Amino acid sequence: MSRRQSLMGIAFRIVRDRQIAEDVAQETYLRTRKAIEVGPIEHIEAFLHQTARNLALDYQRRRKMRARYEDFDADDGDMAKVAADVPTTEAVIIERESIRCFQQALEQLPERARKAWALSQLEGWSYAQIADHLGVSRNTIFNDVKLVMGHCHDVLRRLEQK
Repeated sequence: MSRRQSLMGIAFRIVRDRQIAEDVAQETYLRTRKAIEVGPIEHIEAFLHQTARNLALDYQRRRKMRARYEDFDADDGDMAKVAADVPTTEAVIIERESIRCFQQALEQLPERARKAWALSQLEGWSYAQIADHLGVSRNTIFNDVKLVMGHCHDVLRRLEQK
């Protein structure tokens, strides 16, 4: 018997579905590969079997949990009563106004502070990288980003009070 068949057999005894058992076996191989990248596995067969068993049991737990809350007998009338995940016109207008106010607030700040903030918060650069890029100290970048964050916080608080 091949390893794959063995893993599928372990999973099938728990999940009672061939397709799910195949998925569990595949996921077992993926998880084992990731584990091997971290460090050597001494007893690979035992690791594979335990991983397959755990994944199958996890699947069963999730299925039972979903069965408690999902209603598979819902008809079209019930489905029509579910609210659409679409914002209202009012929410769209409020969001656009908030973005406009936020952009205006950013434009009031010094160029270097805006650039430092954008590189830090939007691009994920470190303060050291930004400091080297802009030719200033890390402390200056820290203060610039702090200035922008404080200013944005104030703007958002004012928008919430409207």
